[in-house]
Amino acid sequence: MKAIIVGGGIGGLTTALMLRARGIGCELFEQSDTIRELGVGINTLPHAIRELAGLGLLQKLDDVAIRTDVLYYLNRHGQEVWRDPRGIDAGHDVPQFSIHRGRLQSVIHRAVEQRLGKDVIHTGCRLGAFTQDEGGVTAYFFDRAGSHTRTVRGDILIGADGIHSRVRETLFPAEGPPCWNGLMLWRGARDWPVFLTGRSMIVAGGLHAKVVVYPIAEGSSPANRLTNWAVLVKVGDGNAPPPRREDWSRPGKREELMPHVARFKVPHVDVPALISATPEFYEYPTCDRDPLPWWSCGRVTLLGDAAHPMYPVGSNGASQAILDARCLADALARSEHPRQALMAYEQKRLPMTSDIVHSNRRGGPEGVIDAVEQLAPDGFDNVENVLSYSQREAIVRGYASKAGFAAPALGLAAVRA
Repeated sequence: MKAIIVGGGIGGLTTALMLRARGIGCELFEQSDTIRELGVGINTLPHAIRELAGLGLLQKLDDVAIRTDVLYYLNRHGQEVWRDPRGIDAGHDVPQFSIHRGRLQSVIHRAVEQRLGKDVIHTGCRLGAFTQDEGGVTAYFFDRAGSHTRTVRGDILIGADGIHSRVRETLFPAEGPPCWNGLMLWRGARDWPVFLTGRSMIVAGGLHAKVVVYPIAEGSSPANRLTNWAVLVKVGDGNAPPPRREDWSRPGKREELMPHVARFKVPHVDVPALISATPEFYEYPTCDRDPLPWWSCGRVTLLGDAAHPMYPVGSNGASQAILDARCLADALARSEHPRQALMAYEQKRLPMTSDIVHSNRRGGPEGVIDAVEQLAPDGFDNVENVLSYSQREAIVRGYASKAGFAAPALGLAAVRA
């Protein structure tokens, strides 16, 4: 069997490794001219790290990431709403990693080149169209100038080409642009003094306005970490179309951002100083898409953000793409026919990821902050008088169970302690 993978991001590269581990051949096609270390910080959850560890990548990730130990949920006044141990500290057998997205992608990319060979990855290849028949799939690729460069034949085609997926557009031509909820996200990273344990993550504020800060790598000295920050603010009513695709990931303007930052008080970290010291940062519209009724058509399927783009809450985007890759590879390895495998993969992964998309629209686990802020917008003397422990736990633990990374009993005991 041979798979054609469209997209060289985390989902597509992980799929290549998963297929290789099961003796299934593939070729990967990426529209960019190179696979570069782009992006800023992300969190990768234990259930996804467990899959990468199974591929022999745990030490490589440990070398370039931070093992997250505690996540603090705060209101915009800096008062603690919930404290959540993470990864090993929550009782999992593998860590939760805070990591630069590009470095995560690079670790997986290098493994693909070493195990499958550099010749299986083709850059500068934009998917133009594909056709399928009873015997397989034929894909046609073009360069940036629109000239046809390759015609490729395979048994299946996997669309791992992101929120602007060409494969998804072909399967659902009337879907239209992504959904924008009016939230704008500014993100950057800077070498900065250690705060709290040096492995802690802070989320301050609810869905309509929040600040997120966490370290993603060792810094210039033992007293510093490369520290990721993000500011998410509602700037529109959610009824307007998203900004032009060309304006996604454009340089941010400090004069637009800093008035929003002034709305927050974050203990342990001087967020205004951190942002002011960051020489360059970027802004992104926070978009997703409505869940699809199906992903697979014959010998073609979707994976990762092409299948289920979601709002960046709950640290779940990259993690769910990795879980997709494992599930799809397993289905292909044990099924007699590719069509049967793609349907089995879809039946297992589509309902779960659809639930997560909807949950993220409501704030995901960070909805515990919204619930408290709604009841006590000016702050509180004791959070127990606003929302009980059991009510707050239900919000956070309910999401963890839904997304598949609920902590073992040790982690639950540690939270109450």
